[in-house]
Amino acid sequence: MFVGITNTPRDYAWGSHGEISALLGFEPTDRTEAELWLGDHPGSPARVVESEKTLAEVEAGRLPFLLKVLAAGSALSLQAHPTMDQAREGFARENALGIPLDAPERNYKDAYYKPELIYAVSDEFDALCGFRSAAGIRQIFDRLGLAVERLGGDESLRDVFEWLITRGDGVDELIAAVVSAPADGSPELATAQLLAEQYPGDPGIVISLMLNRVTLEKGEVLYLPAGNIHAYLRGVGIELMASSDNVLRGGLTPKHIDVPELLSVLDFTPVPVPYLAPEHPSAGVEVFRPDVPDFVLVTIEDEGSYALTGPAIALCTDGDLEIVGAGSAYNLSRGDAVYITADEGQLSFAGLGTVFLATTDIERPVP
Repeated sequence: MFVGITNTPRDYAWGSHGEISALLGFEPTDRTEAELWLGDHPGSPARVVESEKTLAEVEAGRLPFLLKVLAAGSALSLQAHPTMDQAREGFARENALGIPLDAPERNYKDAYYKPELIYAVSDEFDALCGFRSAAGIRQIFDRLGLAVERLGGDESLRDVFEWLITRGDGVDELIAAVVSAPADGSPELATAQLLAEQYPGDPGIVISLMLNRVTLEKGEVLYLPAGNIHAYLRGVGIELMASSDNVLRGGLTPKHIDVPELLSVLDFTPVPVPYLAPEHPSAGVEVFRPDVPDFVLVTIEDEGSYALTGPAIALCTDGDLEIVGAGSAYNLSRGDAVYITADEGQLSFAGLGTVFLATTDIERPVP
């Protein structure tokens, strides 16, 4: 079964002006456009095109993934997401404490984890993702003529981060020194000073120098597992994640920051930029498969096929294509999205255009 779906972009303050509409061929509004959600998550469930129902009301069970179009006009908050065990424990703990789900101090909105990937749709997509090694961080501070005595080996990263996020002695002075440092042509310092304009005095300005700074080219993908600290800075992308709204924030935000809970979730192990390379099963088809079963992203240019093992959502960002499944067919044009039941099995795509297909590795992942 194919069910046409749609939604309205969410107007978060960090969103862009008209970039989601420009990508999908919609009429822009006078509000910011930050995220277009395509899924059944209760935070913003997709609507069925030919009825007044939401996708959650017509599909069977809970979709394990959430597909988004994201357009960042300014930096999102530094953030990380819990493991499944952490999410279950945290959700149960906050429920037992009687903290309302919509309370600003609430950390866990549900009992699920939230690994995610981002596919760059704009020519460039800027992000921070994962901790650098202590040696790499020291090189940046040395280049700026600054010293952080707390910074030893990699084992010191947690202590340095906690000192920064809690505004320990000397942090405000270090922030001021970074902000006033002469431009050295590096993207790291340029990013820190841009963040200072957006979030004056925020410890995240210095924390950004501890993280990998990456500019994705169009078609490149990052995969951000549980515990990875990250922030999207600027650009338009297709975001696919396990369906959850659990976010532990770590700076660059006026919202609640629970430092002890954040420290319990963060993975301080230094990592390289977490690119996710595609599989190429056939011409015009790329498959981005992370290490979790909840979601897989498939891109189709003009023609191709993909065998479903679970439900899917397809979004057309360019041109016109026909999707033919085991029981029916559906025509997609730019800006159209469709929910596809697993029983459509082998999907065949034909036409001239681009489709992003979000699906799973198994029929109904646990959780």
